[in-house]
Order: sequence, then C-alpha cells, then structure tokens
Amino acid sequence: MSEQPTPAPTAGSNGSQVPSSSVESAGETPAAGPLPEDVAAALKRDAAGLVAAVVQQFDTNEVLMLGWMDDEALRRTMTTGRVTFYSRSRQEYWRKGDTSGHVQWVKSVAMDCDGDALLVRVDQVGAACHTGTRTCFDGRDLNVVTGQAS
Repeated sequence: MSEQPTPAPTAGSNGSQVPSSSVESAGETPAAGPLPEDVAAALKRDAAGLVAAVVQQFDTNEVLMLGWMDDEALRRTMTTGRVTFYSRSRQEYWRKGDTSGHVQWVKSVAMDCDGDALLVRVDQVGAACHTGTRTCFDGRDLNVVTGQAS
C-alpha cells in the first residue's frame, strides 16, 4: 500500500482531517457543523485521518465496495442521504453517483466495536464498481483452501 498524504486538519473539528480543496458536491448541501462529539471521539482513524467504510446493499446484504472516509465525508454521509468518500489518490471528496449516475442512497451507518471501520448500508442504483460490475468483488474470487467448523 502506498503512502498517502494526510488531509489538512480543520480547526475545531475534534482532530478530523479535511483536505484544503474541500468543496460541497453539487446539488445538496449537508447540514453545517462537525460530527457529533460521541461519534468523533469513538472513531479510530489511520495515520491519514481515514477510516475504512464497507458498503453493503441493505436488502440483499451484498458487500458492494470499500471506500475511505474522514470526519467530513462521514458527516456528509450522515446528513445528506448520499454516500460521500474521501479519495486517497485524488485527495478530494467524491459522492458516489455524481458522474456515473450509480447513486448510493444511505439506509444506515454503523461503527464496528473498535471504532476503526464503518458499515454503510445503502440502496445501490446500478453498478457499485467503477469497472461496471455490480460489486467490486464480482469475478475476483481467490483460490483458497476452505475450512469448516468441527
């Protein structure tokens, strides 16, 4: 995994990381303000200020993709009804579906027991993967030895 530059912190944001090129996505303006204090305190971010966000189809339980969020991306996701990620390669926010039309409508967001991962349950419109497949895992099975419980 390559080293990614750390987004510049925003003043008064409980240590959240936000890139200096931050702009709201067209069409929707999230509610103003930082993440709720209890959520921000419970998150365990990586060195770049990011947390992994596993995206799952709410009604079929398909795992669609994995993205990255900082406090601002999570706040936008929690307050707009659309999923927003932080792009490590482009160093900017992106809202799923703004260019492809393959929108992710938020149904719920949960934090894992350690605070270092999020589960974002969505209603996915169209393909979740940038390659055009339904999920980022379609056709990408690895050859493994399977186990079973005794």
